[in-house]
Amino acid sequence: MGTSLKNAQFLIDSRLAEAACGDADACYELGMVYSSGAAGIAVDLIEAHKWFNLAAVAGSEAGMVSRGEIAEDMTAREIATAQGAARAWLRATQRRAA
Repeated sequence: MGTSLKNAQFLIDSRLAEAACGDADACYELGMVYSSGAAGIAVDLIEAHKWFNLAAVAGSEAGMVSRGEIAEDMTAREIATAQGAARAWLRATQRRAA
């Protein structure tokens, strides 16, 4: 694994830990990584929508805006898949926090 890929994985892993605690900024940053393909990560609009949605739920206005913008490039099925993934994430992390 190359250095930039290791750094990208570290970025994602650290943001996942913060996102699991409900950090809106971490969720937004994950959305940006997946929507732009930053740091060598493949663009994944479903994953990006999920993270922007979670950022929006946590109170991020930027997350709300970005979620709307990428939704324009997604099918209804892709959006439904992303919403289901966001709900699953919330259920899993709320159980851990309880």
